[in-house]
Formats: sequence, C-alpha cells, structure tokens
Amino acid sequence: MKKTLLRRENLAKLFAEFLAVMFSGGIGLAADTTGISLILFPEIAALAFDVFSRPRGKWATQPLRLIITPTITAALGVIVTRHWEYGAIAITAITLLSLVTIKLLRSNIGAAISAGVLPMVLGATSWVYPVAIFSGLVVLAATLTLWKQFDPHIYLSEGKKESQVIDAAETPPKDKFWIFALTGFVLVSGAAAQATDLRFLLFPPLIVVAYELFGHPELPGWMSRPVLFPLVCFLTASVGMFANSTLHAGFLGVSFTMVCSIAILRAFKVHMPPALAVGLIPFVIVHPTFWYPISVSLGASALIASASVYTSIKRRQRVR
Repeated sequence: MKKTLLRRENLAKLFAEFLAVMFSGGIGLAADTTGISLILFPEIAALAFDVFSRPRGKWATQPLRLIITPTITAALGVIVTRHWEYGAIAITAITLLSLVTIKLLRSNIGAAISAGVLPMVLGATSWVYPVAIFSGLVVLAATLTLWKQFDPHIYLSEGKKESQVIDAAETPPKDKFWIFALTGFVLVSGAAAQATDLRFLLFPPLIVVAYELFGHPELPGWMSRPVLFPLVCFLTASVGMFANSTLHAGFLGVSFTMVCSIAILRAFKVHMPPALAVGLIPFVIVHPTFWYPISVSLGASALIASASVYTSIKRRQRVR
C-alpha cells in the first residue's frame, strides 16, 4: 500500500513537472513566433513549476494575485527604466516599489519583484512587456485551474514538512529588520554590478530569493543546503546559455532548458524555483556571454554569505 502511494506521488510529481515544461515551452514558442522575446518572462518558469507541483501552495492559492501582482510591478519597472539610467539606486527603488505593491495587494507572489527589476537590467522600456506578462500569467492561471480539477493534491503530499517550510518562506516577512537587510544587499550588490558592468551580479530572481531569506531568518532550513545555491544557479545558467546558442529560442530550446534545470534540482534534492528562471534569462538577453553564468554564481554566493551573517546575528539576539 505504501509503495503504491509513493508510486502515485512520484507519477503526479512527474506530470506536474511535465506541465511546467510544456507550459514554459509554449511561452517560448509564442515569444519566438511573435519576435517579442520578453513574452518569455523568465520568472514564469519558476511560477509554473511551483504552482503545478504544489497546487495548494501559497502561490497557487492566489490565482488572481498571481496575475495582477507581477503585471503591476512590471509596469512600475518600465516607468522607472524610462526615467532613470541603470544603477544601484534605480534597482533599489524598483525593489521597494514592488514590495509596496505586494504589501498593498496582500500578495504572496514574491516573484513579482523579479518582474519589476527585469526591465532595468535589460533596458526594456516598451509597454509590450507588462502586457506580455499579463497574457502569459492569465494562461498560467487558467491552466492551473484545469490542473486543480484533477485533485492533484491527493497524490502530491503537500502536508510534508518540506512543503510547509516552503509555504512559510513564501508568506510576507514578519521579521522586524528584514527590509534593512534586503535594501542593504540590493544597494551593495547593485553598486558592484554598476561598477563592474556585470549586471547579472544582481540578477532579478536573486532578489526574490533574498526577499525570502532575509524575511524569514527563523526558517534557516527552508533551503536545506544553501551552499549549493550558487552551484545550482551556475549550472542552470550554463544550460540556458548552451540551449540558447545551439537550439535557439523557442519551444525546443526552452523545453530542453527546463528539463535539464529540473533534473539539476532533483539531483541536488532542492526546491529552488528561481533557479529555473536563471536558466531562461539567456533567452531574453541580446548577446549573452560566458560572463552571465559567472556573474550569477558570484551574486548567489554573495547572497548566501550575507544571509548566513544575518541569520547568525538574529540567532544571537534571540539567545540574549
């Protein structure tokens, strides 16, 4: 009986991941067909993976906010990018505006921060960007609704401790000083990216991870092996680079990247949806180079080091 349930759970998980791959590939096909690369909003891969594999998770239970929150932050990102040049101050401003949006909407969709920052990093000023995000998320929410009709939660064991920890990490932060830690990290990392001209030292999904880490220092185990995060990001970024240069953008390239990235997450036994977004970013960069995966791994390493210091400080305060 136990083996049968485990087999059903594994099959359900595989099918959920298959849905995420097909959905992301479809978005890639739409971007390739229309010539509008930003239809492939990289964070949509992370959203699809999480909501399909955890249909009762925090992101999946807010389908309307799943659409609205990233759309609004994307529009705010375009507005700031139209008026400010790339820099640490501009990125921090977009991050704070995105956080205010999340707060006002009472949303759990932290991935919306990435939607806001991406225009500044890429220099995108077209209003097509938020419209494309809105369209893609409407399709994602509709597909999620259909997926839920099959009651996948029966087989996906969402009551497990791992899923509960992830849910806690995706809720709004309750720590008193997290906003200062996050703002400081974004400012310093943004300044380093600006000074070196390596914009992806502070890649958009990294701010989403920082939001969850600094916002929930009481959950140090939400990422069971945080030291692996830079390596995972480097590998998914490298896969995306390879697929973009050999398979081109489109269904095949995006699907290949998703399959390989999910396999990497499985191999390291981690649940890191933003790492999937990292793999798709090369498809929206005009001329990606080998500096992209290097910058990503350096930025991820800086975050893990910063979060470790912050968590250590918070622990000492609790002991006192």
